[in-house]
Amino acid sequence: MDHIHHEDRCTNYIDIGPVNKVINLLCCWFEDPSSEAVKKHQARILDYLWVAEDGMKMQGYNGSQLWDTAFATQAFCESGMGEEFKEVMMRAHKYIDNSQVRDDSPNMSKYYRHWSKGAWPFSTRDHGWPISDCTSEGLKASLSCQRFDFIHPLADQRYFDAVNIILSYQNKDGGWATYENTRTGPWVEYLNPSEVFGNIMIDYSYVECSSACIQSMLTFKKRFPDFKTDVIKASVRRGIEFILSIQRDDGSWYGSWAVCFTYGTWFGLEALTSEAIKLIDDPKITERARVAVSKACSFILSKQREDGGWGESYLSSQDKVYSQSKDSQVVNTGWAMLGLLAAREAKAEPAISDSVLGKLKRGVRFLNKSMEKNGDFPQQHISGVFNHNCMITYANYRNIFPIWALGRFRSVCGEMEI
Repeated sequence: MDHIHHEDRCTNYIDIGPVNKVINLLCCWFEDPSSEAVKKHQARILDYLWVAEDGMKMQGYNGSQLWDTAFATQAFCESGMGEEFKEVMMRAHKYIDNSQVRDDSPNMSKYYRHWSKGAWPFSTRDHGWPISDCTSEGLKASLSCQRFDFIHPLADQRYFDAVNIILSYQNKDGGWATYENTRTGPWVEYLNPSEVFGNIMIDYSYVECSSACIQSMLTFKKRFPDFKTDVIKASVRRGIEFILSIQRDDGSWYGSWAVCFTYGTWFGLEALTSEAIKLIDDPKITERARVAVSKACSFILSKQREDGGWGESYLSSQDKVYSQSKDSQVVNTGWAMLGLLAAREAKAEPAISDSVLGKLKRGVRFLNKSMEKNGDFPQQHISGVFNHNCMITYANYRNIFPIWALGRFRSVCGEMEI
């Protein structure tokens, strides 16, 4: 019960997720039905309930507020629309500001907790669990907003705290996991009690988390070039080597947190920028990265559909083999286009080839055609996933990633007839 109470207090009785939220509540009730702990638990049940278009749901988390806000903020910044929506950007950055975790949880060693100070959570500061890629996206989003003179930056030390925790999350294999370092070997999966979820006994390194951490440190270096220069360089090198080592033979990366190879390959390409390769300054890695980018682009291009879009089924996550969805999906199309446009930066080329540009234009036409009259994009197939078999609805993805892709296309390719 001591560990249960510690988790409850550190998360303001939200707990890390809905499963242990219910279990912790029941444990507290059996301990003392009239306790303050039970009352505080009951007050946070509503955090997990969500009324969707098709009825009430129990969420798999208490929301994705910081995650969505960080992505949306970067989409606005890269699309050049930030100046047009000043109040939106100011409010978004204020949420990012308020959501950063300011303190470590008490008695970290006793309760097997990673440190928290400087991290960003997936949802809210009340929830408080630090996560590597959420910290990275929060850091990137805040730093991206500094291009606007109407947004005040965070104190330098808060950015330093974020980078310190990102560095601390790096695993021995060079990659990054989610909540904590990989603490033991995969043999413990033999003890996995779940009949649904795979690879849940330890935290593994992922292409998405690793890419996000690399991107955030590169963004950070632009503003703070003298902070832990050698440490960051060594960290980026190890991270790039990890990402190169897990690329599949067909050029893709398996995405563990969304559907699926399209998502993972986008993150893989985002990591292999010319900026990262120049920082490492190793001809062998430069050549490996060039080959990896070429293979990844070929993979993405091979999956474009007749209507110009991309569409991947959740079955890819389950079967670990690319599976086309029945129809093109605006979210998958956004990821594919972002990856192809990131590849241009990765190759450090002055222009995109005519053949790739033609395919990107087809993607733009698909997204333009898919937009509804009110500016919304349609809610299509489920796009999120965790532990291979549990699918997650991210309602904001349908707008964030098409906007981001269209904005990046305009930024990279300029105004042109589509």
